Amino acid sequence: MTGSELKQLRNDLSDALARKLTAADMAKLCGLPEKGGADTIRRWEVSGPTPSATKVLRVLAMASERYPIMEKFDIFDRHDVREEDRPAKRAAFREQMRDQARRRLD
Repeated sequence: MTGSELKQLRNDLSDALARKLTAADMAKLCGLPEKGGADTIRRWEVSGPTPSATKVLRVLAMASERYPIMEKFDIFDRHDVREEDRPAKRAAFREQMRDQARRRLD
């Protein structure tokens, strides 16, 4: 993930959560320490996050409709899930991801 992709992710998550996310909010979502975490996010928005942070950010990205549900989380395309039920199950999963993000921010 590049710095510009991280900036775009912050905007996309802001849209998904219906609130403007600050660098401090993104730090909190990533589990960074309160002291210095926002500065780390701002640096990453220039140089790109670390590989381990990128993994966390890709999971967070699933809260937004603009990002795919990662394969290891995509249990909806299995043979035992009816095709007509899949869109609703994906939407419920994304809403659950949003709820978890909102709880982290409170």
